[in-house]
Amino acid sequence: MKKSFLLILIFFSSYFIHAQRGVKIGYIDTEYILQNLSEYNEVKKRLDKKALDWKKEVEERSRKIQQKREALNSERILLTDEMIQEIEDEIFFEEEELNEYQQKRFGPRGDLIIQKQQLIQPIQDQIFNAIKELAKSKKYDFIFDKSADIVMLYSDKRFDLSDQILRTISRSNNRSKIDSRRDKREAEDESLIDDKIIMSENENNENIYEAQNEKQSVEPKKKLTVKELLEMRKEKNSNKRKVKD
Repeated sequence: MKKSFLLILIFFSSYFIHAQRGVKIGYIDTEYILQNLSEYNEVKKRLDKKALDWKKEVEERSRKIQQKREALNSERILLTDEMIQEIEDEIFFEEEELNEYQQKRFGPRGDLIIQKQQLIQPIQDQIFNAIKELAKSKKYDFIFDKSADIVMLYSDKRFDLSDQILRTISRSNNRSKIDSRRDKREAEDESLIDDKIIMSENENNENIYEAQNEKQSVEPKKKLTVKELLEMRKEKNSNKRKVKD
C-alpha cells in the first residue's frame, strides 16, 4: 500500500512539473501480454506438467499413509502396545517426510516457484525491454501496469499499449528466428563451398596426374649423338660376327 501511494505521489508531482508541455501516459496489461505470448504458454505447460506430476506423487504417498493408519485401527485389538507404538511412529515419520516434500515442491521457496521464476524471467525481461523501446520511440512519460498493485478506477482503451508491446516482442522474436535461420544457411553454404573446393582440388590433381602420364607416353625419343650412333653400330656388327662364329 505504501509503495502504491509513493508511486501515485511521484506521478502527480511529475504531472505538475511537466504540466506546461503535457504528460504522455499509457498503460499495459501484463497478464494479457503473457497469455498471448507463445513462449509463455510453452513455459506454463512445462510447469503445469511438473506440478501435476508432483501433486500425483504427494497424493499417492498420502494414500499409502492413510491405508497404514486404517490397517492399524482395524488390527489394533490384535496387536501389543509396543507393536502399535512402532507402527504409529512409522506413520508419523512418513507424514513428516511428506510434509517436507510438499514444502520442497510447493512451498514459498519450493521448486515450483523457483523454476517458474527462472523460466519466466527472460520473458519478463523481454516485456520490460519492449516497454522501454516503445516509451523512448513514442515519448511516453509514464507507462503503468494494469495488473500491478496500483488500482485503475478507469482506463480508456486508447491508452492501452499492450498490443503494441506484443507486436514489438513478436518483431524481435521473428528477427531472432530469421537470424538463426540465416546463420544456419550460411553454415550450410560454407560447408558446400568447402566440399566443392575439395572436389575441385581432387579433380585438378587427377587431371595433372593424367596429363603427366600422357606426356610421358607421347614424349618423343631423345635424339642420339654421332658418337652414340657409331658405338651402337659397332656393337651391332660385333654381335653379327659372334653369330657367324
